[in-house]
Amino acid sequence: MLFGIDGVDLIIILVLAVVMFGPEKLPQYSRKAARLFVYFRDIANNAKTTLSTELGPEYADLELKDLNPKTFISKQLRDEVALLDEAKRELKETQDLLKQSSKDVEKAANLKDVGAGPSASSAPALEAGPTKPVASPFDTEAT
Repeated sequence: MLFGIDGVDLIIILVLAVVMFGPEKLPQYSRKAARLFVYFRDIANNAKTTLSTELGPEYADLELKDLNPKTFISKQLRDEVALLDEAKRELKETQDLLKQSSKDVEKAANLKDVGAGPSASSAPALEAGPTKPVASPFDTEAT
């Protein structure tokens, strides 16, 4: 309902008010409570007006509920947050691209390692046995 008070609580408050103040004084206290409520509402409106005039025209659309730090910052920096979100998305895409590229490079390296093993044409040459070493040329002038 209003101020977080449901119907049952309101009835209990009214019964307590009648019991405490009596039916004769209840209208008088109700009028005083209404005046007090209007007075506090005027104070809040004056504070809001003073605040918006002191802050200037860029804060003309300022609401009192916007003074919550999270709400105030997000409202004033909405464009910057959008730019940061876009940069974050681009970095994520770049990260995914780099991961895919590294997987491709690893796959290519594995294929090259498999292909670099002993081939069929070089295997018989190794199995033929050692070849006769060639003698180095004799130098007659050497001492």
